[in-house]
Amino acid sequence: MQRPPLPPFKLETALAKVQAAEDAWNSRSPKKVAQAYTFDSTWRNRDEFFQGRDAIEAFLKRKWAEELHYRLMKELWAFTDNRISVRFEYEWQHAKTGCWFRTHGNEHWEFDQDGYMSRRDMSANDIPIAAEERRIGI
Repeated sequence: MQRPPLPPFKLETALAKVQAAEDAWNSRSPKKVAQAYTFDSTWRNRDEFFQGRDAIEAFLKRKWAEELHYRLMKELWAFTDNRISVRFEYEWQHAKTGCWFRTHGNEHWEFDQDGYMSRRDMSANDIPIAAEERRIGI
């Protein structure tokens, strides 16, 4: 099976891939998000390194149990044949403390010929915000 849009990317298809990723992540469905990746996809998420859809799904379940009211926006930064880089921001409320945060970061994606992400490399920083400072998805 293929997961369009497929590489090599053009501006329109890179933008569509970014929007599809934003929509999937905002669903907060670990299974739905994990389906966009190859079975052996490799991830770096901050200081965590793991591989495969099962590990991705487990990571996302843990993430969204801690990061409540998660709302994300992604912006295309650059693209080449089978790679896309994005900048992103998301806001969330910490499950234990109730404090709000805005996370800023960058991701670099690499896709296989069928349009599945085979590699994801993410770096991010969290900034505490007041609830009234939220601006994403309100």
